[in-house]
Amino acid sequence: MNLSRLDLNLVVALRALLEERNVTRAGERIGLSQPAMSAALSRLRRHFDDELLARTGNSYELTPLGVALRDRSATACDLLERVFSSQADFDPAAETREFTLLASDYGAAVFGAALARAVHREAPGIRFTFQHPAPSVVDNTATVLSTVDGLLMPHGVINGLPAVELFSDRWLCLVADDHPEIGDELTLDQLARLPWAVYQRPYDAPAARQLSMLGISPQVEVSVQTFQLLPHMVEGTRRVAMIQARLARSAVRSAAVRVLPCPFDAVPVQEALWWHPVHAQDASHIWLRQKAAEVGATLTDGGTGAAVPPAEGA
Repeated sequence: MNLSRLDLNLVVALRALLEERNVTRAGERIGLSQPAMSAALSRLRRHFDDELLARTGNSYELTPLGVALRDRSATACDLLERVFSSQADFDPAAETREFTLLASDYGAAVFGAALARAVHREAPGIRFTFQHPAPSVVDNTATVLSTVDGLLMPHGVINGLPAVELFSDRWLCLVADDHPEIGDELTLDQLARLPWAVYQRPYDAPAARQLSMLGISPQVEVSVQTFQLLPHMVEGTRRVAMIQARLARSAVRSAAVRVLPCPFDAVPVQEALWWHPVHAQDASHIWLRQKAAEVGATLTDGGTGAAVPPAEGA
């Protein structure tokens, strides 16, 4: 494909046509007349050698290729918009723009809140939107990252893309404060025998892999989409869960639970901000990455409250 021969306006038209499934509405959406939009559809049909929109009665339905192109055209438009909105200079005190970051509730609560506080003082016109990543982000990371400003995710889950190192954390185990079988410490046998509450996204994959290497396959009774629900799923039950030390203080405040050291050398969390190379030379993203690194450096180990057991050797 020779991009120099491609009219990029057709990408915008393609997205509008596939999402609206109506020539007139698609034209109104991007400011083209009905004849101009019909001409764009004809050119797209010739290019793809496919109808894309097939008339069914009084409406249009997408062909199989049209369905496949719908999400791709949206991603392409988002990427083009980011490419052509890149800046050579960036004045954080004067700029007004929004950064969208994908993050678990843990990443948003621990790092996102600290980043937002720091930026609020330096750049009051900057806004942040934190969104939960879909599980598919692991399989299609580059495509997803091309449409947002970054992804908060620890090492060991994705690779092959640039990242800014942020902070480290450690895993702790979470049990009900009146658990009838657990005293001051947990054993591997108990982890293998007791039911579990788990985070169902790929964030805790390194710890899960280490459990597997120890021959432990957790008996999952409950899975949730946020780490901060885990204390409530453990409270008043025989379940056990794993939670990051930086969330432990809020965990013991929100539910009748206690935190204990893991009875194995749990792989620590090494949090990073992953980003797409398309942002490499964008001044606003360079500033964001620098600010993220500064904030991450302030998140030193500890500070999780007296109720949290110290790491071994601390």
